[in-house]
Amino acid sequence: MKNPVSVSSLTQRDTQISIMLIGMMFFIFGFVSWANSILIPYFKIACELTNFKAYLVTFAFYISYFIMSVPASYVLKSIGFKKGMMLGFWIMSIGAFIFIPAAMNRAYPIFLLGLFTLGTGLAILQTAANPYITLLGPKESAAQRISIMGICNKGAGILAPLAFAAVILKATDSDLFKNLEHMTGADRNLALNELIQRVIVPYFCVGILLFLLGLAVRFSPLPEIETDQENEETAQANSNKTSILQFPHLILGAVAIFLHVGTQVIAIDTVIGYAGSMNIQLMEAKIFPSFTLAATIFGYIIGIICIPKYISQVNALRTCTILGLLFSFGILMTSGNVELAGLNVDISICFVVLLGLANSLIWAGIWPLALDGLGKFTKIGASILIMGLCGNAILPLFYGYFADLYDLRLAYAVLIPCYLYLIFYAIKGHKIRQWTLKNN
Repeated sequence: MKNPVSVSSLTQRDTQISIMLIGMMFFIFGFVSWANSILIPYFKIACELTNFKAYLVTFAFYISYFIMSVPASYVLKSIGFKKGMMLGFWIMSIGAFIFIPAAMNRAYPIFLLGLFTLGTGLAILQTAANPYITLLGPKESAAQRISIMGICNKGAGILAPLAFAAVILKATDSDLFKNLEHMTGADRNLALNELIQRVIVPYFCVGILLFLLGLAVRFSPLPEIETDQENEETAQANSNKTSILQFPHLILGAVAIFLHVGTQVIAIDTVIGYAGSMNIQLMEAKIFPSFTLAATIFGYIIGIICIPKYISQVNALRTCTILGLLFSFGILMTSGNVELAGLNVDISICFVVLLGLANSLIWAGIWPLALDGLGKFTKIGASILIMGLCGNAILPLFYGYFADLYDLRLAYAVLIPCYLYLIFYAIKGHKIRQWTLKNN
């Protein structure tokens, strides 16, 4: 491993190349992650699942973040960013290849193992990439850089469900899905086996691509940067700190990440099923996750233009959290038919799409606030924040449980307490520097 270099020693060209390479990684993160939005309804049909079992897709994928994020920080400390990123891509490659035996046997548990393995590799990559881009420039413009990464991530997210739908779904599948209700025995199994085996070719190709990307990153000009630097003020403030748990604003920030990513994945991965409750078939509903992600990208563009010139990143965070709460109430309390993309839908689905806008700058706002002043604790602090990504695993299960217990619309009530906490963190929580009741 090369000796790490200080961010301040990087030239503008080095910084720009680094941002481009990390942006490429965020594109890959997005493509692999947001493909889940099409896999959930697809597996629900092909593997004959309840709503709760279908959302085990997100659970298996994202629970790996909780398990692997802290070990990932030690891996990166041992072998460095570049070799660590290579390892992450290779583990993801293995996860993609696991889809092949899973599809051959229509074995949902093996699919979940593949998703867990994909998530494990992604946890290593995220643990490296997020603090890297946060520290790669002035902290007051960190949200701007993270917004650029968000465009790469969500741009891939727009393409992923459409690309996978184009590969694994056929124009005649609407008739197939209707006929499945009347099929029994061997005919039904044959149809379901043929349906599930369509994932073999795309995930084989994804596996090869991820392996090659690992090699490409390893031999790229991406520098090893020093992430544990402390200025004199930070070093003095942290002189009596011996544990990451002594940074309340970080721990509260990890809870905020947990709730934020959970609300984000609910908004994107449930919208197809919610459209289905309005009698919109999968072939038509597949476009809705892209609408939500497009709204997110629009928010990122606003952030890039306005932060920090016109609005501080903390005020952008406050605005977005409040919008999230208002849009959540909109889902629950509004009704009436409107036309969206040529489809007759209930207006409440428009608020699900608008959650993409509300969520756009929350991640970018939390990271710099939570990592502020950590100094030599930055790597382990970043891994704690990455652990919060298991919210993607947990909160959709709550949604699926309440969707089965009540209905798909009322289940969106799980968003309300999440946004209330996020508002608290944006206004007060990020300022807390000690675990006392004294004013901070």
